[in-house]
Amino acid sequence: MSLIRLCDASAGTHALIAVERGLNCFEFQAVVNGSPLNVLDSHPEFAQGQGRPSGNGIPILFPFPNRIRQGRFLWDGCEYQLSDATVGFDNAGNAIHGFCLDRTWRVVEQSDAHVIGQFQLSRDAPDRLSCWPGDFVFHVGYRLRGNTLTGTYRIQNPGPAPLPWGLGTHPYFRLPLGTCGSADDCLIQVPARRQWVLEDCLPSGQRAEIPLTHDLREGARFGDVTLDHVLSDLEATAGRIECQLVDSASGLQVTQRADSCFRECVVYTPPERNCVCLEPYTCVTDAVNLERDGVDSGWRVLPPGGEFSCQIEILAGLVLV
Repeated sequence: MSLIRLCDASAGTHALIAVERGLNCFEFQAVVNGSPLNVLDSHPEFAQGQGRPSGNGIPILFPFPNRIRQGRFLWDGCEYQLSDATVGFDNAGNAIHGFCLDRTWRVVEQSDAHVIGQFQLSRDAPDRLSCWPGDFVFHVGYRLRGNTLTGTYRIQNPGPAPLPWGLGTHPYFRLPLGTCGSADDCLIQVPARRQWVLEDCLPSGQRAEIPLTHDLREGARFGDVTLDHVLSDLEATAGRIECQLVDSASGLQVTQRADSCFRECVVYTPPERNCVCLEPYTCVTDAVNLERDGVDSGWRVLPPGGEFSCQIEILAGLVLV
């Protein structure tokens, strides 16, 4: 298994990336007040092929995040039907999480503290090329500086036709953050004012107010909530969407800052695991079908020769008073 180790020697921090498992950054160890803080949750033998690619570390979801209803959509007059032979499906028969998270990427640039991987559909998953309206070139970079891990995402359309797409990441954050606290007492904070109404994990096309019991703006205890929600109307701070996990007993917090193009956030508490997923998405689940039905879903289109870039930062530190 090809692994990339990033390190900041001056800070004592490191990150591990599995190139053959979707360029998945499955370990990020920060150092706060001289003590290690393991930010991400993953299977102990993820690097040896254990655990689902979508269930550990930071899976990369492209060219669609989350689900497409029954794996079927219409684009530019052509109907596309994805199959479980080429892409992952959930138990309800919906295609899930895109084409990139379970394949080998190519490393095109690397140093001690940063790496850039490239994934081109026609080259790295040619069996999936007919499943999408066009080819794409996708660069993902990771840079480690102190206790901050920055992911940079660059999408290019090399083809002659417009390229539809949506992007998301699916980080699994470990709880508690320190040795003094408990997972149940950690707070989940997301600056969302509304949520998408879901029916069997798929949006109906309507948005609604978030019930007080699941309003995460002021923080909700991990032990009090069971979450698999698609949150919307995110309030930006200085042009970025900021979510936090706070472990007050240990005096530690983890912050995720995403560019404002990530207009939705899926919050998921996996069953029987002390972790939470804070998933920034540029569009809602099943966006390609909702957009066709006239719903403002966030679905994006890149013109021929076009390019789009964005960033997500994850940083660990002390609780700010």
